[in-house]
Amino acid sequence: MSGSSQRFLVRPSGPLRGELRVPGDKSISHRAVMLGALADGITTIEGFLPGEDCLATRRAFEAMDVACEETSETGMRIHGVGLYGLSEPSAPLDLGNSGTSMRLLLGLLAGQEFSSTLIGDASLSRRPMRRVTEPLARMGAQIETTEAGTAPLHIRGGQRLHGASYELSVASAQVKSALLLAGLYAQEPTIVNEPGISRDHTERMLASFGVDVPVSGLSCRVRGGQRLKATTIEVPADLSSAAFPVVAALMAPGSDILLPGVGVNPSRAGILKILEMMGAQISLLNVRAAGAEPIADLHVVAGPLHGVDVPPALVPLAIDEFPALLVAAAMASGVTRITGAAELRVKESDRISAMASGLEAVGVRVEEAADGITVHGGGVRGGIVDALGDHRIAMSFAALGAVAPEGIEIVDVANVQTSFPGFVGAMAGLGLNIEQSA
Repeated sequence: MSGSSQRFLVRPSGPLRGELRVPGDKSISHRAVMLGALADGITTIEGFLPGEDCLATRRAFEAMDVACEETSETGMRIHGVGLYGLSEPSAPLDLGNSGTSMRLLLGLLAGQEFSSTLIGDASLSRRPMRRVTEPLARMGAQIETTEAGTAPLHIRGGQRLHGASYELSVASAQVKSALLLAGLYAQEPTIVNEPGISRDHTERMLASFGVDVPVSGLSCRVRGGQRLKATTIEVPADLSSAAFPVVAALMAPGSDILLPGVGVNPSRAGILKILEMMGAQISLLNVRAAGAEPIADLHVVAGPLHGVDVPPALVPLAIDEFPALLVAAAMASGVTRITGAAELRVKESDRISAMASGLEAVGVRVEEAADGITVHGGGVRGGIVDALGDHRIAMSFAALGAVAPEGIEIVDVANVQTSFPGFVGAMAGLGLNIEQSA
């Protein structure tokens, strides 16, 4: 078994009932700090996720002399320094486990007058960065990586960036966002064309800061030199975090829960579409807007699920939620097949391998492929699962523990704090029989 000694023990539970406000959206929290720092004036953030990943982003900007003032546990004021106002950090910027922070900061820092270095923990230091550094180099950025294309990343300041038109081979919100942020510092327009839909939080939020970001189909562009105007950002509840109580409630007979104010941006709502294809009873109530983002209250009622072949077009819209979808597949009747998801191998862990090993450990038959996995549903037994320090693996098997007759023990779960602080208490409040121990 790997990593920390922290573990979850989940025993069979009765129905999950009640209402739960899941933490703020991680992707949007990152971007709110970054763009607030570059804006002119004071940006107010409500619903910020105080998880370790987002706090790593905050600390990075504080190290560049951006004042981040807490107003509540999830409220913050960012005292923006303007597009050209960041200061050279005195030490490498340690981004912990946060791939979003590292990839987006590569773009943002490529256009600065000062040099900087990005580092992370052992997991982040294994994650590939060339898919960001190589297109940035075409804009004129100078970034040094290890021979493997990983962190530490040394970004040389004072480079003249020029715009370009990019055809991404794989739809990726992080690559797109890094290029758009670098484009703010380029002398010509930067155009990003994708082969499919990816999350559009960056485009939406840039527009809310007054930046002109025309979007046409799968293409978006930005002109350099545009000033950002401070604004107020209301961060929705995180759909990725909502996935765990959602699938737990779908699986545990008699469950009926309400998750208010969850972000339902179409560019990342693939999990809802896939679960509905599997027969899930999920209703979107009170659909409304939180700034530039659509939100809704999710009403989830338990019911039988059946296996599906996941359409390739939905894969990038649910890439972070596949661990939760795979545990739902384990309890569904029939077979669920996922292909075209090779990116899962370069997340916080190799999520295809980690989920295959975990599901087999609790009695589920799976078949692993290079770019996906096949799950033979019908139920689980229980057992011990190694989360490999991956927060989404840990929380997914915690949800599955609700219906595992022998219970599930999950080890190496400390990184759940990166995205869902208070997970154990929140799930226990709905009725999940879960304990955490050191």
